[in-house]
Amino acid sequence: MTARSGAFITTKEHRRFVKFADAVRTHRYIGLCYGAAGVGKTLSARRYAHWDVAEPFLDAWGPRQPSDAKVYGVLARSRSVLYTPAVACSLRLLRGDVGFLIVRMDACIGEHLSIGEAKPTGFKSGLTELLIVDEAERLSTTGQEHVRDVFDRTGIGVILIGMPGIEKRLSRYPQLYSRVGFAHHYRPLRGDELTFVLTRHWRQLGLALDEADFTDVQAVASIARITGGNFRLLQRLFVQIARILKINELKVITDDVVEAARSTLVIGAT
Repeated sequence: MTARSGAFITTKEHRRFVKFADAVRTHRYIGLCYGAAGVGKTLSARRYAHWDVAEPFLDAWGPRQPSDAKVYGVLARSRSVLYTPAVACSLRLLRGDVGFLIVRMDACIGEHLSIGEAKPTGFKSGLTELLIVDEAERLSTTGQEHVRDVFDRTGIGVILIGMPGIEKRLSRYPQLYSRVGFAHHYRPLRGDELTFVLTRHWRQLGLALDEADFTDVQAVASIARITGGNFRLLQRLFVQIARILKINELKVITDDVVEAARSTLVIGAT
């Protein structure tokens, strides 16, 4: 996982997502990925599709530069596009956005494959292998039908990412649901993995997490209770912890510091 300003942390759940996405992409099925808000589904999808590199490049379509060859190589490895439908997305907008993304991705992959060719063969379609739709609950019935049509006509693998319950909702549409080949439940951080991620957060604050120190153990227990291993809540909580440490010139994360940070967030009952 990754904070917007931090380095990516490869968790067990992310590795499970990668295996799931590889399977969907290889076997060209429709896959469902579901999990609670904030557990890291979107971050894993963006990482898998190299979307931090791909998105601005595909959006800012224009004259090509020699330096673009490096980006072509990245996109040729992922062969995946990530699309998030707008709220109340119309069929016209959906068709146009998804079509443009796939065509532009195909063009970039084709550019990479043609490097070194004495006589370039020109544009090729069908090079994109995976379409990831985030916030899939936003798709209307006609939107779902369009995604199914893209899947049927192009043979591209499709991943629909959403909240728990999306699998039950889609089961009411047998034409789409019958094409689902894989499902992946994206879970929160637990046990040693949560400790590993917390160690990284401690380190980012210039501190060392000591499992033999009762103060640290107590703080970890409080964080686990408050966040339930939710990645987004961990990020938000540590922003407040860093602020409290700085204001009070503290060098230790205590249970009181964690509770003070929790009191500034709207995260529901704990």
